[in-house]
Formats: sequence, C-alpha cells, structure tokens
Amino acid sequence: MNGPIVECVPNFSEGADESKLKQIIAAMRVDGVSLLDWSMDADHNRSVVTVAGAPEAVREAAVRAAGRAAELIDLTRQSGVHPRIGAADVVPFVPIHEVSLDQCALLARQAGMELWRRYAVPAYFYGAAAARPDRALLEDVRRGQFEGLRDAVRKDVTRRPDVGGPELHPTAGASAIGARKFLIAYNIYLDVPDVGIARTIAREIRASGGGLSGVKAMGVLAHGRAQVSMNITDFLATPMTRVYETVKRLAAKQGAKPASGELIGLIPKDAYEPESEWASQMEDFDPARKVLEQVLEHPKPWPDTSND
Repeated sequence: MNGPIVECVPNFSEGADESKLKQIIAAMRVDGVSLLDWSMDADHNRSVVTVAGAPEAVREAAVRAAGRAAELIDLTRQSGVHPRIGAADVVPFVPIHEVSLDQCALLARQAGMELWRRYAVPAYFYGAAAARPDRALLEDVRRGQFEGLRDAVRKDVTRRPDVGGPELHPTAGASAIGARKFLIAYNIYLDVPDVGIARTIAREIRASGGGLSGVKAMGVLAHGRAQVSMNITDFLATPMTRVYETVKRLAAKQGAKPASGELIGLIPKDAYEPESEWASQMEDFDPARKVLEQVLEHPKPWPDTSND
C-alpha cells in the first residue's frame, strides 16, 4: 500500500456464528481497503477484524460493517465473558502511515455520525476522539455493559450517547468509536483452571491499579482454562517481554505458570521479539500472518458469502 494508511480493528459481539461474521466482513469490502486479519472466540462471544487502507475508504468500510452487525446481532438474545455495549462494540481507528492521531479522531467522529444517520445506532466517542474527558477511557464508556447502559441512559443524561439516542438501539446497543495508537491484544493461558489466580494477576499488572504502564488486564475462564486477557496500549513503555515475565513471576507465587499465549489481531514489527520466551509460547503463530508490516504486503482474501 502507498500513501496514507489507517487501520481499523472493529470488535463484534458474535463469536460463535461464522456465517454472520463473514457477512459482516464482506460488508467491509470497499475499494482501497485490505482485509488483514479476523478471529472468533466463542467463550468471549467476540470477533475481532483488522482492515487497513486509505482513510476515507476505511471509514466507509467501518460504517458498513457496524450497520451489518446491527442487522445480524441481537444483544438481548446473547451474552459473553467480554464486556460489550453494542453489536459493533468497539470501532477504533489507528494511524499507520502518513496519518496523524488527530486525523483518525476526525474519522471516528464522522463514522459515528454516519452510523446514526444510516442505521439508527448511536455512538460514544473514546480515546483521542472523546468529546468529553470522562469518556477517554473505553472502560468508563462501557460501564454497566449493554444491559446496564440501556437502563442508565433513561435515567441519567450524563450517560447518553455522543451522537444519536437518547436511548440505545433496542437490539444493537451502541458503538464505542475512537482513535488510538496501536494496541496489542495478548492473552496468556495458565496451566491451572483456577480463574481466581488469573484475576489476582490481572489486578496486580493493570496500569489503573499501579501495575504496568499501558497495560489493561482481566482474568477470565476461556476454553476451560484460566486466562490473563490483556490490552497493551504502549509497547514502547512496556515491552512484551516485560509483560510476560511479570505474569510469569506473579503466577509462580500462586503455584502456576504460563502454559501458552495468543495474539488477537496483529503485532507491529517493532514489538515482535522472535527469540523471546513469550514468542515461543504462542499458539499457531506465523509472522507472515501476524506481523503487521508483513500482512500489509500480503493481505487476506475477502470471505466468500455466496452460500451464507
């Protein structure tokens, strides 16, 4: 790809029905946009898709995907481990090449307005696109999840969406649309099923609790195993090796150890450490499919939905 490049990594509240996800991904097929990665997790009931391309084309792809998700996903009929407020739960825009974070914030604002205008799905703006300081953090926007937020907006004007509403879409909720720097979604599975150990580790390492800078974490039970689920928002401040070694040290105090790891989405070349212990523990890790710069050169084919 040449010229300005923006990445978008929408998260959808569907992790079991591959047909639905493929239809949502197919809606993102816009000239100037490449599909880089997608994954599903039934336990989290969540899917993550990564696309990149020209800024305006990526914005259009994101709006179409969020609209299709609203048509296919009914939040009143499903649940999942992962917090969510919308069918297209989170839609972040990320600067990759010749694009600033402020430009991505503008794309996010435009996408939110279009999502409401076309599909009647309201939007909250977070990160660098936040319209209010109390909405800069995604976890503050998602407080209460869909069910709690649905009730809160009826009683508390301060919880209402930035665009649209005042109530949420009855089945698709609302989308948190934002702009941020590159985020690495990294999960470590422990060799024990005790989710309490994972939650203890998560509390100690997350930045909000005085742990590692730029790390958000929660402990969950996934695929029958205890998992420390993390978002690393600043890999320069806290490299992957430090994250892994800290989890390993804290797990040892509880009589546990890391068994394997996984990346949800992509990782930039500067964060990838091929000779490290954490990299050697990755499940089904192929740099050609997971390192951003390599995938940009060889994107994925768009899914075939002819039989869906």
